Amino acid sequence: MHLNKYLFIFLTSTVIITGCKVSRLQTKSTGTTHPADTRPQADLIKPQDTLFITSRGDTLTSLDEEIAIGIHRLMKDTLSIIGVGDIMLGTNFPKPDYLPPDSGRFLLSGARPFLVDADVTFGNLEGVILNDGGTPKNCKNPDLCYLFRSPEYLAVHLKQAGFDVLSTANNHAGDFGDIGRQNTMRVLDSLEIYHAGLQAKPYETFIIDGMKYGFAAFAPNSGTMSIHDHEAAIEIVSHLDSISDVVIVSFHGGAEGKKYQHVTRKTETFYGENRGNVYQFSHDLVDAGADVIFGHGPHVLRAVEVYNNRFIAYSLGNFCTYARFNLKGPNSLAPIVKVFTKADGQFLHARIFPFIQLSPGGPQIDKNKKAISKLRELMTADFPENRIVLDDQGFIRYVTQ
Repeated sequence: MHLNKYLFIFLTSTVIITGCKVSRLQTKSTGTTHPADTRPQADLIKPQDTLFITSRGDTLTSLDEEIAIGIHRLMKDTLSIIGVGDIMLGTNFPKPDYLPPDSGRFLLSGARPFLVDADVTFGNLEGVILNDGGTPKNCKNPDLCYLFRSPEYLAVHLKQAGFDVLSTANNHAGDFGDIGRQNTMRVLDSLEIYHAGLQAKPYETFIIDGMKYGFAAFAPNSGTMSIHDHEAAIEIVSHLDSISDVVIVSFHGGAEGKKYQHVTRKTETFYGENRGNVYQFSHDLVDAGADVIFGHGPHVLRAVEVYNNRFIAYSLGNFCTYARFNLKGPNSLAPIVKVFTKADGQFLHARIFPFIQLSPGGPQIDKNKKAISKLRELMTADFPENRIVLDDQGFIRYVTQ
């Protein structure tokens, strides 16, 4: 029963309920549909019952009935959304030597106080969560090919560290075939960590503290939602924008390594693979309704910009990548970016927390603040027209006139 007006007449008082962007307050599940009671209406209502009469003349015996109504929620003035780069907590393939000691308990301990201090915390999950088995993918060039299979016990650390949502759209999501993909989704679901990016799970919606978020992720790799199909990506983001308060997007794109730290605003290729035009892609999705975009894939830090009052980070580098990763020079930078927005996703300000990884891996605070100085350099070079500035403490704010 859909109501055009939300006037309920009580026997003793009148309450007006007004509409808002999200029509039902719910968690990830959609609720249970209860079978209709077949008893005569007169038998259902006792003389002492309170009746709820809608403006259309419908009589409800309870406000617990599942109807589509709009209510005026108490919206937060400011939201905080954290984004980090690539996460791979260790792999038992090709041998268990690449697993961290002490079951990896130390890996995220230094970052946890920062990660839990946000409304939503996001990261990019490189590889699959699988104890053993799976079908290893074939590599055209074994010297350039790495496969990541993280045992399930390591995934618990992601939940404990405060991650709410992860991208599964990247070049390692299919390292161990469909078995790896399915088990990764199963484990994340069991931990109540939201995720999206595989063709089997193109997007996600979830509610945290009364705010509804939409999330989608894209990559240039098989089995993932394509970064090349702008039309399909726009359709997904537009849909999420129509049902969510804030839309968060992740992409895996751009060439890799220290030679590719700049946003070219052109299509990028790497070892013959089309890695997308991340600049055009991001702008298209902001125009479609994305509010915060976190990029990853190059394994190095790239610039950030604010476009149409929406925040875009083009690459957040390697955040927590144990063994098997190059962590030298710019590849060692592992920033945490905390974005503050209005309730509708408009950018207010952000802060960069400068972490760094030293071999074999695991983020730790960088007293030299290399991520801040590098990011300022990249922002100046790639987006001189940006109306934002980054100060020495890591705060990103609009330029004051």
